[in-house]
Amino acid sequence: MIRAGFDVGGTFTDFVLEDEAGRWHTGKRLTTYPDPSEACLEGLRELLAKAGVSLAEVESTVHGTTLGSNIVIERRAHGVGLITTAGFRDVLQIGREKRYQVYDLQIAKPEPLIDRSMIWEVRERVLADGSVLVGLDDEETRATLRDIARKGVTSLAVCLLHSYINPEHERRIAELAREVAPEMVVSISSEVSPQFREYERTSTTVVNAYVITAVREYLRKMSGELARGGYRGRLFIMQSGGGVATAEAMWNLPVRMIESGPAAGALIAARFGVASGHTNVVAFDMGGTTAKLSMIVDGEPASVGQFELHRVKLAAGSGIPMNVRSLDLVEIGAGGGSIARVSQGTIRVGPESAGSAPGPACYGRGGTAATVTDANLVLGYFNPARFAGGTMTLDVEAARVAIGRVAEPLGLTIEEAAWGIHSLVTLNMELATRVVSIERGNDPRELALVATGGSGPAHACRMALALGMRSVLVPAAAGVASAVGLLSADVKFDTSRSFVSRLDTMSPDRLTRMFAEMEAEAVHVVGKSSAGSNLRLVREADLRYVGQGFELTVPLAAGTLTSDAIGEARRAFDEVYARRYGCAHPDKPVEATTWKVTAHGDSRPLRLPEIASAPNGEPARSARSREAYFPESGGYVETPVYDREALLANHLIRGPAIIEERESTTVIPPGMAAVIDRHGTARVEVER
Repeated sequence: MIRAGFDVGGTFTDFVLEDEAGRWHTGKRLTTYPDPSEACLEGLRELLAKAGVSLAEVESTVHGTTLGSNIVIERRAHGVGLITTAGFRDVLQIGREKRYQVYDLQIAKPEPLIDRSMIWEVRERVLADGSVLVGLDDEETRATLRDIARKGVTSLAVCLLHSYINPEHERRIAELAREVAPEMVVSISSEVSPQFREYERTSTTVVNAYVITAVREYLRKMSGELARGGYRGRLFIMQSGGGVATAEAMWNLPVRMIESGPAAGALIAARFGVASGHTNVVAFDMGGTTAKLSMIVDGEPASVGQFELHRVKLAAGSGIPMNVRSLDLVEIGAGGGSIARVSQGTIRVGPESAGSAPGPACYGRGGTAATVTDANLVLGYFNPARFAGGTMTLDVEAARVAIGRVAEPLGLTIEEAAWGIHSLVTLNMELATRVVSIERGNDPRELALVATGGSGPAHACRMALALGMRSVLVPAAAGVASAVGLLSADVKFDTSRSFVSRLDTMSPDRLTRMFAEMEAEAVHVVGKSSAGSNLRLVREADLRYVGQGFELTVPLAAGTLTSDAIGEARRAFDEVYARRYGCAHPDKPVEATTWKVTAHGDSRPLRLPEIASAPNGEPARSARSREAYFPESGGYVETPVYDREALLANHLIRGPAIIEERESTTVIPPGMAAVIDRHGTARVEVER
């Protein structure tokens, strides 16, 4: 029962292997461009060799990747077209009426992924109740498809008005496309996103079409290389919503894996938080390119039915919307590779990143820009000989030269500039933490911070102090936590349908039939992905008071939907609404907009490591020491350095201190102290 997980990030690709005894073997290597699968396959071979395991012995592999989001953000796809209902050609360009910054006259809306010249109209019209006002003309549609093929379209999105309630015309266009241009890949909105709101549904379908060709090629190559290496199991892919499904299930719906990698980090943060006695935490994952933050409530990551990619300064409505279940993540351009520069007499950090090629100046790969990693190296936080598991030796002098270019125009010393870079990127992440906590109705002073990623533990304690958070939890193997999180995910798949109706007038029979269809679809996918037969179905509904424009999600009872079950959903909505907004309106009518089903398959729970214990409160022994910068202690001070692998449960470490492990470094400032728990997690708190 051997499993492997590998997660591709913007700078590093992380690996973990769980052997038959439940031990974790970890690895880290630079992500390769333009093909990230090269690093995945090479790193997996290295990890297997280190663990003494052949690929044929591995039962399953789980993969997280940012491939889809990178393609969208970098606008790398070509040959993508869209068919829509006559009169709706400009849906993508118009977007929403609402400005995401009302008083900023200089805002820039996201450019549509598809140029208007690559959008075609067909004459047809389905009404909001599903009835057909204007039928689809086959010959006219064939002529349109032939024109599309002549324009070089290889991936076609189809999004017709009200197709979420009646998909007949979209399905017919897909049939005609297979007849006219069989090599063309077609994504229809009634399969990708059968939900109302025309702009969001169109955007989701277009994103699916935009990435589908590259994702298919990537998954085909990955599966083929694994098979040639002797692998006989299945390749699973992490979805944005925190569940895994087979690569075959993602074949037609790659939009569901847009936020694949970040979701895994939130899952393992929730698991370690619960194991340490904290069910409400902020998951903080800082890698080489970005920092991801999410809220964990009652031991479960918060999720949303829609998210936006590439937001401008975190502003809602500024990104590319997708109607896809996703963990509620905030992602900012703040990582170890984030570039520092001087702008208008101040230091700015990010969102541009040096990535893995050329990388920070200290990598010695041709990079010259100062980055957060260079600053942390100059401050003495990182060990130049043990970076990334000892696979890289960092160049301290190159880092000092790069930081000097920032310091000189500001009249700062190199050390002051390095501290400024460290402090500023920490501040950026502190602001993002406020978004996922305070703006979601949670007081950070009542929460713990779970820090993961290669760079996260170096900044987490400073963030927690600024926010008044009571504890910082740094799990074992924090530097590859996203890869570990891949192994903790359930096999699951979700479906949804929009059907707008008031709760007090809807037909339970119609709803029961619709749920039966949705559950059959979800069970079909999960049944092919899960070896077990113990499937669990979860129902939800998006509800709102009549007249409102947005909804809240509430659970629904399983089985036949009776009037009592619908009444219970109404009461649950009032409770959720009161928690979110401080009041409810039990006298106002409620309507449902979208109905959802999630099928959960069997999964093997991930075993957290357990370590030997020392007597309570016993001070840990430092392996060595080095000078590190702590301004509250006057600057550089001789700081004890501890090897994470040598620490025992109950060991006490007082700051200032540094804890090193293979893939990350934890920095504990003065006035804080860490205690190691039985799972190897360092729990850092302010000393009283």
